[in-house]
Amino acid sequence: MFDSVLVANRGEIACRIIRTLRRLGIRSVAVYSEADVGAKHVREADHAEPIGEAPAPASYLNPGGIVEAARRSGARAVHPGYGFLSESSSFAKACLGAGLVWIGPDPDVLDLTGDKVAARRAFDAAGFPVLPGAGPFADPGEAAGEGSRLGYPLMVKAVMGGGGIGMGVATDDASLAAAVETASTRGARFFADPAVYVERFVPHARHIEVQVVADGSRVVHLFERECSVQRRHQKVLVETPSPALDDALRERMTSAAVAAMRSIGYRGLGTVECVITPDGEFFFLEVNARLQVEHPITEVMCSGVDLVEQQLRIAAGEGITLGPDPPERSGHAIECRLYAEDPRTFLPSPGTLSRLELPEGVRTDMGYDAGDLVPMFYDPLIGKLVVHGSNREDAIGRARRALRATLIEGVKSNIDTHLRILDDERFVSGRYDTGLLGK
Repeated sequence: MFDSVLVANRGEIACRIIRTLRRLGIRSVAVYSEADVGAKHVREADHAEPIGEAPAPASYLNPGGIVEAARRSGARAVHPGYGFLSESSSFAKACLGAGLVWIGPDPDVLDLTGDKVAARRAFDAAGFPVLPGAGPFADPGEAAGEGSRLGYPLMVKAVMGGGGIGMGVATDDASLAAAVETASTRGARFFADPAVYVERFVPHARHIEVQVVADGSRVVHLFERECSVQRRHQKVLVETPSPALDDALRERMTSAAVAAMRSIGYRGLGTVECVITPDGEFFFLEVNARLQVEHPITEVMCSGVDLVEQQLRIAAGEGITLGPDPPERSGHAIECRLYAEDPRTFLPSPGTLSRLELPEGVRTDMGYDAGDLVPMFYDPLIGKLVVHGSNREDAIGRARRALRATLIEGVKSNIDTHLRILDDERFVSGRYDTGLLGK
């Protein structure tokens, strides 16, 4: 195992990783921008290194600056967390080239999973169902005839995209042309690649992901997470088990995910993202080749599993410490992402957290303490509230009580949004889809 690990991230996920490092007796190294000099993750680390100015491209998205910080600090390995450079094959290669251990999938696998069309083809070849689609199209005009061939509605995506950036639904030729132009423009701006692809859009779909852990010889799944409560294609509230799956469908999905990840030589922690039709068919969306924001609900359901520790042990060559079969899980878990944002417009609300009171008896993974500044430069996630109940009804009740006991002042928050979701009959019944927050 490593004696020192640099965490190439900030906020709640940096604090979360540091917590496991501390438990394992591993020296933690934080990095920080000028906006995060006194941040919580910096205070909690054993050592911290500056990496640049406040804007992310000058700091948390600067591979050279982070590698140099690792060299200065004496770190042996780099954990990228999620977001920022976590799925960047070039960053992984830079770390490896500097003699550092990369705590994540191999760079060639990151190249594959980062290319949405290549990933579709690989999963199709592995027997995982994929939606009808076409592309990549380097010239937006090349996609013009796909509406008549594939049939509407269609989803248009950037080939190298992520986070919902540039995604759009087309219902006719005119909207297809507009959606392709938007996806191409944003793909070029955010991912340096204007290529797009199209695939059949599924109305009233659900979004479910399968958690996979692989060490190069074994591939194990840790069941699924229901991710259909979204806004702007970003998950807001996540639960497990999914109320949309019966045992037979769950077995088919998880088995297909394990087989497909094995076929691409996956090593590390990752999720297979799926769309579920109202008829109960599942199809491949993408692979998130990293630790997920919502990983805590899997940990609380599979008591004793620390997914960050599994990442560390895989990267250190020790392999998975899990048994040959998925661990038993019990009850029901819900995670609520707490954002500094306007609950009506969903616009960020940066500022100083003048007051932060959290409920007892539930898991709270936080990136800030009272008195901390939520900067304007980054994602406004304050932290995550995770509850575990004996069943779904119990978990919903616990989530309501925990949210009502949470006090956030100084910035606006989405606590009321979560309470509305938990009181919505569609959510309570379990009969909801990705349009819940938009209807």
